[in-house]
Amino acid sequence: MKLHELRPAKGATHKEKRIGRGEASGKGGTSTKGNKGGQSRAGYKSKMGFEGGQMPIQRRIPKRGFKNINRVEFKVINLGQIDHYAEKYSITEFNHENLYINGLISRNDNIKILGVGELKGKFVFKVNAVSANAKTAIEAAGGSVEIVK
Repeated sequence: MKLHELRPAKGATHKEKRIGRGEASGKGGTSTKGNKGGQSRAGYKSKMGFEGGQMPIQRRIPKRGFKNINRVEFKVINLGQIDHYAEKYSITEFNHENLYINGLISRNDNIKILGVGELKGKFVFKVNAVSANAKTAIEAAGGSVEIVK
């Protein structure tokens, strides 16, 4: 086999549909676009969500619920996870920078410590929020909590 003998596999290529090349081609006249209307003309662009005049899905489906634009999302860390993270990543101070470097949070996440589980070690926390149970547990273990904005 030589380079000039290479051909695509049988059925892999198709003839291009040449529209608007006379009535004899079978694709002349209206060039396969039907008669009149926006879709037959140049520059036609359908509106997003348009379903041919049928009521669009975003109008058919009822609206439910409420999205509070002032909601503050927190990345939650429970006291039961603290010892595991401290051992795995050798962290003694839980602040935004240490948690971000170790891939536990994203750059813009807010951190909140919750009091689920037990805390065995003594740690320093510089976080955005902490629950009352977590704060008492941390201080009872000899650690400290600082709220940063």
